[in-house]
Amino acid sequence: MVRTMNQSKNDIYVISEQSRQNYEQMRAELEEVKQDISLLITENDLMEVKSRQSRRRLADVSKNFQSYSEVEVREAYEVASKLQLKLSMNEMEEKRLRKRRDELERQLEGLLETIDRAEQLVTQVATVINYLTSDLKNVGAALEDAKQKQEFSIRIIEAQEEERKRLSRDIHDGPAQMLANVLLRAGLVEKIFNEEGKASALSELKSLRMNVRAALIEVRRVIFDLRPMSLDDLGVGPALKKYLSQIEDFEKDVDIHFQSIGNEQRFHTNFEAAVFRLVQESVANALKHGKPSSIWVKVEWLRDTLNIIIKDNGKGFDVNKVKKKSFGLIGMRERVDLLKGAMKINSTIGKGTIILFQIPLNNEGN
Repeated sequence: MVRTMNQSKNDIYVISEQSRQNYEQMRAELEEVKQDISLLITENDLMEVKSRQSRRRLADVSKNFQSYSEVEVREAYEVASKLQLKLSMNEMEEKRLRKRRDELERQLEGLLETIDRAEQLVTQVATVINYLTSDLKNVGAALEDAKQKQEFSIRIIEAQEEERKRLSRDIHDGPAQMLANVLLRAGLVEKIFNEEGKASALSELKSLRMNVRAALIEVRRVIFDLRPMSLDDLGVGPALKKYLSQIEDFEKDVDIHFQSIGNEQRFHTNFEAAVFRLVQESVANALKHGKPSSIWVKVEWLRDTLNIIIKDNGKGFDVNKVKKKSFGLIGMRERVDLLKGAMKINSTIGKGTIILFQIPLNNEGN
C-alpha cells in the first residue's frame, strides 16, 4: 500500500509540474497576444484617421471629377479601397486575438485550479503515508486519551507537510528564480563584452552583483524563517525584535511596532520556540489576510504570566464564521494548549484584529 501510494504521489507531482510548465508557456503567449492587440489598436486608430481622409478625398474627387484627371480619380479610389480593406482585415485580426486572449485566460484559470488541486492531493497522500509509517509512541506518551492522540498526530503531520510545501515554494519563487536569472545574465555578460565592449559589460556586472546580493538576502530570510539563530542565543524578546524588523523591511507598506515590557527571562528552547512561532504565525496571518497598514506586537513579562498582544488595523473578520478547519488558528490553539495557556481573538470586519496569548511561566513544561 505504501509503495503504491508513493508512486501515486510521484505521478501527481509529475502532473503538477507539467501543468506548471504549460501555465508558464500559456502566460507567455498571453502576454504576446496582449501586446499584439495593443499594437493593432494603435495601428487601427491611425488607419481610421487615414481612411476618413481618403474617403473625404474620394468624395471631393467624385463631386468635382471634371477638375481631376482619370489617373487622379483612380488613385483616390484605390487608396480609399486599400485602406478600407486593410482596416477590415485588422479588425478581423483584432477580433481573433481578443478571442484567443479570452481563451488563454480561461485555460490559465483552469490550469491554476489543476495545480492547486494536485498540490493538495500530494499533501494529503504524503500525510497518509507519514501516518502509516510514523511511530506515534512518543506522541501517545504526551497525550492522555486515544482520540486526542489520533487528532493531534494527524495535525502534526499535516503541519510538517504544509511547512515543507511552504519552504519549497519560498525556495522556488525566491532564491531558485534569482539564481536562474543570475545564470542567464552571467552568460549575457560575455556576449555584451564581445559586442558592446568593456564599459557595457561592467555595467551589466554591477547589475548582476545586485541580483546576487538580493538572492543572498532571500536565502537568509528563508533560513531565518526556519529557525532564527538569535532565538537560541538571546531569547524570545531579541529574536522577535529582529524578526519584526526584517518583516518591516520586506513589507514596505506596513509599519510594525514592537514593545517588550518587564524583565525578560530565558526558558527551555522548546518553550521559547513555541512562543516565537505564535507571534510569527499571528503576524503572517495579519499580513496575508488582513492587509493592514500597521501591526503592533506587545510582550509583557509578568511574574507568573507572559502576555502577548498582536494588534492590526486590517480588514478584520467575523470570529463566529471562522472555519473550524482553519489550520492557522488550529495550529496556534494547539501550541497554546501545549503551553497550558489561553488564547483570545477579538476581530471586527473593517476594524482590524486583536489576538491575546496568556502563557503561564511556572508550569513544569517551562
